[in-house]
Amino acid sequence: MTDGALPEIRHRSVEHAAPGRITIWAPDGLPEFRPGDDLAAALADALTRDPHGLADGDVVVVTSKVLSKVEGRVVAAPRDPEERDALRRRLVDAESVRVVARVNRTLITENRLGLVQAAAGVDGSNVAADELALLPEDPDASALDLARALTARTGARVAVVVTDTMGRAWRTGQTDVAIGAAGVRVSVGYGGAVDRQGNDLLVTDVAVADEIAAAADLAKGKLGGRPVAVIRGLDHLLV
Repeated sequence: MTDGALPEIRHRSVEHAAPGRITIWAPDGLPEFRPGDDLAAALADALTRDPHGLADGDVVVVTSKVLSKVEGRVVAAPRDPEERDALRRRLVDAESVRVVARVNRTLITENRLGLVQAAAGVDGSNVAADELALLPEDPDASALDLARALTARTGARVAVVVTDTMGRAWRTGQTDVAIGAAGVRVSVGYGGAVDRQGNDLLVTDVAVADEIAAAADLAKGKLGGRPVAVIRGLDHLLV
């Protein structure tokens, strides 16, 4: 091995990119989930019936809203717009540890999970008109429980990423990001690696779980009733 080959080897040893093709799909046929529903059973059934099946190394990406529903993190809310908004603001206060910024009527807060986002994740989309949803209490624990349950039911060793939709500072629009994960690396640090031109990488730390979340949303969407996606081809990132 020559010195000229060393940078490439060191670069490849930490590469987060998939070694081959990535496949992403969102299964149809999932029900409208309610508190107490067996999410793992419903997902295992839908994913094993899907033509793609479920295989070792798959990453199952689940919207936080589904977990909020089955875990009972849904609050009854009045239909009157003013009363609903007043309740929403009380819930935001209860879920927040501090207000980071205020833009007109929108509060950017840090919640008890350490997430900085609008309204502490309190949300009225994809729930009934007389409900509001809070984020799961512990998304990492929810992800771990779901990953174990899916493996037990299907025999496939899978990872789980829990997502929510957030804005980005100084940028227009929102994207899905990871708020919980189990069985997969959430970041890949490139400190100590060398690129193809021989430059040392010092601070690059790729937010892999967020990239997974954003990619999965391209398959799930927001309006089609498909709250779960599966990504295949990221086996090298599983832990």
